[in-house]
Amino acid sequence: MQLTVEQIEEFNTRGALIARGALAHADQQPLIDELSQWIDDRARALEAEGKIDDLHEDAPFETRYGLLFKQCPEIGQGMDIMHYRGRAMFEFLRNENLLDLLESLLGPELTCNPIQHLRSKPPQAYEDRTGPSFHNAPWHQDAGVMMPEAEGSDVVTCWLPLANATVAHGCMEVLPGLVETGYLRHQAAGGTTIVPDIMPDIEATPLECQRGDVVLMSRFTPHRSTPNLTDECRWSLDLRYQPTGQHTGRTGHPDFIVRSRRDPACELSDYNEWCRLWVDAFENPRGFVGHRGE
Repeated sequence: MQLTVEQIEEFNTRGALIARGALAHADQQPLIDELSQWIDDRARALEAEGKIDDLHEDAPFETRYGLLFKQCPEIGQGMDIMHYRGRAMFEFLRNENLLDLLESLLGPELTCNPIQHLRSKPPQAYEDRTGPSFHNAPWHQDAGVMMPEAEGSDVVTCWLPLANATVAHGCMEVLPGLVETGYLRHQAAGGTTIVPDIMPDIEATPLECQRGDVVLMSRFTPHRSTPNLTDECRWSLDLRYQPTGQHTGRTGHPDFIVRSRRDPACELSDYNEWCRLWVDAFENPRGFVGHRGE
């Protein structure tokens, strides 16, 4: 799916756009199947350790993780993209329909930025109420989690729900129309967040979306997430892409070329090599890994 001229203008002026129905269910189903199997394996391992009593084997994808999390929050350890490193995940990072959207904004030479996450926000009722939930991100810009050297890089955030993301689920909220404002100073307080004294006085816009939609967002768009008040998990992917050759803002983690019209041979299509790059980054640390506001 290519973006229309009107959609590109909306992204450039508002700093956020929902591309409705950009992905077919078939684009994401292999990933959901892979995650379901990973969760099942993890649950059975925790059951063997006596930490989970009920596997909830018949629960659907939208609710099973939450029911397991309620029994043992350890269920999510190692589930992020760079840690579990699934083959279906790697293939999805190179999904043609997704890259078509990005080519509309960034051109034909595309790199997958290493700042990427898989998130499952469980129901708020299942969480420990002793403090703020780490599942609820405070107001921040993605420029605030990158090195200053990447401020001029055209990094586009792709936020993709794997299930419905309504206001009740704790969908993302944005402050639109601040693209020209640039970077706002951040601080590390309850998570990397915009300094309260300089928070823009703009009404927040909730970005309700469903599986198949893709949220495209500027690195300068302030956004946050809110509590999940349903009995379902809010599953999402938080990915970033940029024109090849620009600074990634995270030099300690591996980026890779996902599309090149000029030289297709330089695209990384080897799953095992992708895994090796991540393992090497963890075993032989180098470069910068961290948030600008820290």
